[in-house]
Amino acid sequence: MTRLQNHELMVDMEDFEGNKKFALYSSFRVDAEFDGYMLHVSGFNNVGGAGDSLAFHNGQKFSTFDKDQDPSSSSNCAKSHLGAFWYNGCHQTNPNGVYLWGADDTLYAIGVEWLYWKGNYYSLKSISMKIRPAN
Repeated sequence: MTRLQNHELMVDMEDFEGNKKFALYSSFRVDAEFDGYMLHVSGFNNVGGAGDSLAFHNGQKFSTFDKDQDPSSSSNCAKSHLGAFWYNGCHQTNPNGVYLWGADDTLYAIGVEWLYWKGNYYSLKSISMKIRPAN
C-alpha cells in the first residue's frame, strides 16, 4: 500500500489523564513482504510535542512472536516486549504492546508506549498511526 508512493505519517496519542500529543513524519513507506516489511520513516516534525520515538525504528523489518526479524542477537523483541513492531533491539515505541492503563513501574517496556512522551513505564490510553499520500 505504501511502497509505490511516499506517504506522510501522523501518530496520535492520548494518556489516561486526557492529555493528547502527536508526531508528524513527512516520509513513510513500508517495503513488501519479500523485504520483511522494512520501515522507512523520516522528516520528523515536533509540532505536536510528542518527541521522535519512531526514528530509532527506521530501516527495521517487522517482527512478531513467530517471525523474529529484529537485529537483537540475545532475544526476540516481540516476545520479550509482548508486541509486534519494527523492533531495533528493542524499542522506543511499542504501539502493539499490552494495554496496561497508565503508569506502572513494575512492568518494564511491555505497554503501549512512546518513549519521548511518557517513557517505558507508562502505557498509553490510545495510539493511532494515520497515513496519507505525500504532496
